[in-house]
Amino acid sequence: MKKIKILSTLLIATLVLFNVNAKEVPLDKVAVVVNSGVVLESEIQDLVNSVKTKAKQSKQSLPSDKALRTQAIDKLISDSLMLELGERMGVQISDAQLDQTIENIAKDSKLSVEDFRKKVISEGLDFEKYREGIRTELISGEVRRASVRRRIYISPQEVKNLLDAMKEQTVNNVDYHLGHILIEFPADPTQKDINDAKARADKVIELLNSGSDFAKIAIASSGDRTALKGGDLGWKNINEMPTLFAEVIDGKEKGTVVGPIRTGLGFSIVKVLDIRGRQKVEVEEVKARHILIKPTIILSDAKAKAKLQGFLDDIKAGKADFADLAKEYSDGPTSVKGGELGWADPNNYDPAFKDALARLKVNEYSKPFRSSFGWHITQLEGRRMLDATKQMNENKAYKMLYGRKFGMESSRWIKELRDEAYIDYKE
Repeated sequence: MKKIKILSTLLIATLVLFNVNAKEVPLDKVAVVVNSGVVLESEIQDLVNSVKTKAKQSKQSLPSDKALRTQAIDKLISDSLMLELGERMGVQISDAQLDQTIENIAKDSKLSVEDFRKKVISEGLDFEKYREGIRTELISGEVRRASVRRRIYISPQEVKNLLDAMKEQTVNNVDYHLGHILIEFPADPTQKDINDAKARADKVIELLNSGSDFAKIAIASSGDRTALKGGDLGWKNINEMPTLFAEVIDGKEKGTVVGPIRTGLGFSIVKVLDIRGRQKVEVEEVKARHILIKPTIILSDAKAKAKLQGFLDDIKAGKADFADLAKEYSDGPTSVKGGELGWADPNNYDPAFKDALARLKVNEYSKPFRSSFGWHITQLEGRRMLDATKQMNENKAYKMLYGRKFGMESSRWIKELRDEAYIDYKE
């Protein structure tokens, strides 16, 4: 009994001592309620830490922690709204799609997936959280594209006008790397709101012209979705910019700050971060002809291959003509043309056919090879490089107009989504 009492006393003493010395561990808490979802304090800290890590790697200075936190909360609110909308729309990103995306990101970094995972962890990030963050970005992108696409209409006349303008513009050979800061209006702005936003925009321009860091100010002040990326809009041709930007950027030098430009969302400030000449777009075309033999129940793969090898031997020996053999024996629609495929982009061919042509010199014949269509022999008749700049401009005219409208319409859509949402800040 004495031993039991002693043990009990020691146990109680240990528990009391433990409770006295134990430190309080703060639990995760809700920072913002967004409709039926929430933004957690841990999510905010994770995003802030991620931005800080990237900034440290690129030696980019950052604004105050308070400004960075505000931008992180804004992004997470938008993400929450888009995930909720995505759930209603039935948008899903499978684990297989997610793994493929991460594999592509790793490949772009010239790393294996395992090495990329180690790199993420070495930067102090939780890989599973990083992985789910990629899923969120993919869902958000899909929801944004699907929602904004319905709001955009491009008339045939707009396409024609752009093509005509592109033919006349000498600046069409110039690309601009742009930075963007949006001093946003509140919902239903009063004249005082507009005046206050203008004053803030003027102050931002004053800071930029005095040498302040553009990305740092964008992260601290911009209401645009590119804020946490330092306001980086990427490289754009005049025709790919919103019309209001194009009018003031056209012909400007590197380092120029323009604005404030009033839009329906607020005052925009744009900086020309860099300029480059538009590179001439060239594509290689090949001219080829072929004889195709499709295996059947009667004609095996081995017999089809042997038959083509016999044709090839006769052609090289001068005993037979390629075109005549193609007309008589080749399967498929090109037989009536003597097997002629004409000039074409080799990327449009079956991979095996493309690879066979890539190994040939002009006028050289291939050995019999198998594609998804059957067995072939082919002759490369020519290669040429084409200036496809004009053709690509024509093909991309619609995409340029779409991209120009998408940026502005996307910002309007997100603003409307937020204005209609129930958002309750718990701080």
